[in-house]
Amino acid sequence: MYRILLVDDEILVRDAIKENIDWKSLDCELVGDCENGKQAAEFVKEHPVDIVLTDILMPYMDGMELSKFLHDNYPDVVIVIFSGFGEFEYAKKAIQYGVSEYLLKPVTAMELTGVINKMKEKVDQLRREKTKMNKLTENSEKYRKNAQVIRSKNMEALVNCSTDVSKSIQRLAEMGIDISAISYRVALFDIDLYSGMYELDTEKQQESALMAFVLYNISDEIVTREEAGFAYQEGNNRVGILFQEKWSRNFTEKTREICREIQEKTKEVMGFDVSMGIGKWVKKPEELVQSHNMAQDTLQYRYLLGGNLLIDMEEKHPVQEISIDEPLSVLKEALKTGQEDLALQTLVSIEDLIRNALMQKSRACMYLQQVIRTMDNACEDVSADMEQIREGRDELIREITDQKFFGEACEVVARHTRRVINILSEMNTSSSERQARLAIDYIQKNYMDPDLSLNSICSYLNISTSYFSTIFKEETGETFTEVLIRTRMEKAKELLENTTMKNYEIAEKVGFSDPHYFGISFKKMTGCTPTEYAREKRR
Repeated sequence: MYRILLVDDEILVRDAIKENIDWKSLDCELVGDCENGKQAAEFVKEHPVDIVLTDILMPYMDGMELSKFLHDNYPDVVIVIFSGFGEFEYAKKAIQYGVSEYLLKPVTAMELTGVINKMKEKVDQLRREKTKMNKLTENSEKYRKNAQVIRSKNMEALVNCSTDVSKSIQRLAEMGIDISAISYRVALFDIDLYSGMYELDTEKQQESALMAFVLYNISDEIVTREEAGFAYQEGNNRVGILFQEKWSRNFTEKTREICREIQEKTKEVMGFDVSMGIGKWVKKPEELVQSHNMAQDTLQYRYLLGGNLLIDMEEKHPVQEISIDEPLSVLKEALKTGQEDLALQTLVSIEDLIRNALMQKSRACMYLQQVIRTMDNACEDVSADMEQIREGRDELIREITDQKFFGEACEVVARHTRRVINILSEMNTSSSERQARLAIDYIQKNYMDPDLSLNSICSYLNISTSYFSTIFKEETGETFTEVLIRTRMEKAKELLENTTMKNYEIAEKVGFSDPHYFGISFKKMTGCTPTEYAREKRR
């Protein structure tokens, strides 16, 4: 019998699912239904559950937060998310929390039945793996009872502050471990091969626990030799070090040297790359969780920077926000003018900006989606076939998000860039309509430049002045000068209506170096002077 928990804040949705699914024929039992993630988390603490079906948007605790809670605390629970259309891409980011399936609302009984059958197979697989691991543990009784394991459990509880700190310190003292020091910091080590960077089969998952034990032994040997603190195992796959500063003023650099030596020794002994994150210094044992969490967060930067990392958070500081407006502007112009090399070089500069900011995967992907939107804007400016440009857009965004490494996601964007340039090229890039649209776009952006001229715009478009004058008149019905003057006059009228700027200030603002000539041009176009126009419009 498979135990299923349903989570949705809409009672009608819960009732429909409860009544329309033949639970008995599926060999399933609906053990509960909750209206939000908070209720579901409390329910799972008290009742065994195999599969959780959850909505995303709910009060108190949403589906993403619930997925993270289950991933961190109940890894054997299989998670299925269903969501509205607007939340679907957001839901897919829950893959980091072990979500097994995504369903788009509304969900039919037949569709949900099929998914439940698939999830039963996943539950069976997890049960088989757990049985294997239990047997492995039983066969390793000596290791399980080893004092090092008990020490690791207590050390892990201390740095995570998951139990009362004073009790953890007391238990360690009873084992002969004195953690008193001037200050502390935590380092965490993760073998790249067994991390979330790669898909692991059952054999690799079992192997990872044994390899982590080798990493622990290497770390413990070096840290003990240097009298720098204590190594411990965190879970099955990760190794931590509690560094204690007792005597050395240069101990910060010493901790880095120790970590580098562990990294090199692990590579030598096992042939594996290890990534390491080192948290900040703290003064009290009660603050160790801050250093631990900082070290843990550092390991996520493998998405941006690849494996074999050693990042000290006393040196590196993540940047939450960066501006890519300037390179996006360059990229847009490069696409519009068909400069493939410049476009790809600009993508590399954007990639470097994101890497150096040390941001989370979700935010990095958000910036890449901003790049895609900029490409769309460039195509719209030159009257491209947007249906062709946007073909396969959902698959493109999904492919970007699904990449294990940022560099691979950037390559997906680069391929899309080359595709867009090819499409624009095939649309006869020398067409008079496109040249005219580019010229109007250029005028709109540069009308305030008093030196804007026919020559400068022809240089931008890389065509002769005589050819340009002919096609521009044919496409717009106006000359370049007429369009430029009209654009400047329209901007001047906006300023006269909405500001208290002087006439000479407005003249300069819209590209006239001579205020007198501005006044003449304005009256010629509108029939009144700038002063008369302002007096009438500002009433």
